Amino acid sequence: MKQDESPVFLGGHMGSIVNALSIIVGGILGIMLKKGIKENIQEGIYKAIGVCVLVIGINGVLSNMAVVSKEFVSTSGELILVISIVIGTFIGEAMDLDKKLNGLSYKIEKKFNLAGFASSFVAASIIFCVGAMAIIGGINDGLLHDPNVLYVKSILDGITSIILGATLGMGVIFSSIPVLIYQGAITLLAGSLSSVLVGEFLRQICMVGYVLVICIGINFLAPNKLKVANMLPSLLVVIVYNVILMFF
Repeated sequence: MKQDESPVFLGGHMGSIVNALSIIVGGILGIMLKKGIKENIQEGIYKAIGVCVLVIGINGVLSNMAVVSKEFVSTSGELILVISIVIGTFIGEAMDLDKKLNGLSYKIEKKFNLAGFASSFVAASIIFCVGAMAIIGGINDGLLHDPNVLYVKSILDGITSIILGATLGMGVIFSSIPVLIYQGAITLLAGSLSSVLVGEFLRQICMVGYVLVICIGINFLAPNKLKVANMLPSLLVVIVYNVILMFF
């Protein structure tokens, strides 16, 4: 598709802004709804969300791992998945990223008496940022001035943020900030990234990212069992791995 033929809705480069706003609005609506929901119902919904997030994560990993050729279905990427998660987690644990990334969140949580702010902020941020839609949508917005993929993502994230806001609280609203920064950066760098974030590279990033989503789902069901923030360097390991392959 040529740039001058791409559809433009509300103007170019608006996708990430609209996405962030949808999360803010959805989060606020969710928090408002939370006040009228009994605690036992909130707990049940919380666990149900955990199961859904777990299924979404598993589906994301399998769909990016599966390779279909004629009548056969095989898998690929297991090695880079294991290497990325192990090395990435080692780096994260050594740097104690979970503590550092949650530091500001915990301060806000204590200062404004917002119970669960830190955990909800990290969980929601990863859920909204992981996935091909964020990457492809950002590239389309920046390169083709076509934010429609991000607008579709905005609708999905808006609905999700209502549910998360009703169960997790204020941290969901603030997760709009990393979403805006992450997708905005992809949009601004689209010209350079469009030829790189494709094919196997994109599949590997999404595959590792969805493993983190699985871990978030586990934490919904068994709170604070996994330090997901310490696993974030796994995404960087995938990038470094593919950059090295370009030179060999």
